[in-house]
Amino acid sequence: MPQSKFLGEFEQMVLLAILQAGEEAFALSVIRELDQRAGRKVDRGALYKTLDRLETKGLVKWETEAPIPGRGGHRRRLFHVTTAGVQALQAARATFFKLWDGLEPVLGSAPNE
Repeated sequence: MPQSKFLGEFEQMVLLAILQAGEEAFALSVIRELDQRAGRKVDRGALYKTLDRLETKGLVKWETEAPIPGRGGHRRRLFHVTTAGVQALQAARATFFKLWDGLEPVLGSAPNE
């Protein structure tokens, strides 16, 4: 089955949260970003399912850190948005700008304007 060239809303949010978390883009920090910045409560299962889908699409990659004694030897996965992921976000943003264009009389201006 061919992959959609469009990102879903939650996929966009996860990619953006990873970028916001930067070098600390572990699962819990991504969940925290989604909660604090988007007001979206997310459980780990939903996050990991989305991360797996994004990895399959080539939009996210991950690496494991060295075991930490305080975590009982468990390794955390550090997530990174790939170049293709950044390009997908840029395309999604451009598409939404085009769709919003001219609708200010109906929808009002953007919150940052």
